[in-house]
Amino acid sequence: MRVKDVMTTKIVRLSPDNSVRQAARIMFDNHVSGLPVVDDEGHLIGLISEGDLIRRTELGGGGPLADVTLAADDRAHAYIRRSSWRVGDAMTADPVTIDEDAPLARVAALMQERGIKRLPVLRNGVLVGIVSRADLLQAVLSAKQDETAAGDEAIRRSILVRLGENTGLEGLDVKVAVTDGIVHLWGNVETAECRRAARIVAENVRGVRGVVEHFSEPYPQ
Repeated sequence: MRVKDVMTTKIVRLSPDNSVRQAARIMFDNHVSGLPVVDDEGHLIGLISEGDLIRRTELGGGGPLADVTLAADDRAHAYIRRSSWRVGDAMTADPVTIDEDAPLARVAALMQERGIKRLPVLRNGVLVGIVSRADLLQAVLSAKQDETAAGDEAIRRSILVRLGENTGLEGLDVKVAVTDGIVHLWGNVETAECRRAARIVAENVRGVRGVVEHFSEPYPQ
């Protein structure tokens, strides 16, 4: 699936000249934790989030002893972000973005790497949507079930293919047999995590009714 398949397209956009109070009200009323900020041409220039707002002077942020180790310009910038009434001053500029044709795996990786909850989605540099963690969860819920053909041999072939797909089991020569939907696994799989991965590979194939591990036993000839 691609970002454009799951993203939210009905989004509230802010101007950098909107007030911080307006931003807080829109977030509260729409139950969202962040809003994109765009210029007059619709190009994304920033993102204002709950994280930006909780540092505000209205909440007592930035006392007289805060950030005393920073350079003067850095302290001035911090003061502007927590004290200005303009969204353009309080927002996070140049946020991490994603293209609408990017795979969902890239979204998940960026969210994990950067510790963020949402990504603005761009098409030719113009904001067209927002993709959030909730959208990824919805994608998990709506994902198609496994379409492996019925029958023991089809199940066995499917498991063998999947064992080599970035599972940590590549090159371990895991042997697979299937009888009436029961999968039997043999092979030189020494660690508990690799054995668990092999079991999960088998369990994720449609038609499997159970898995029996024989990793400590020789493969029957």
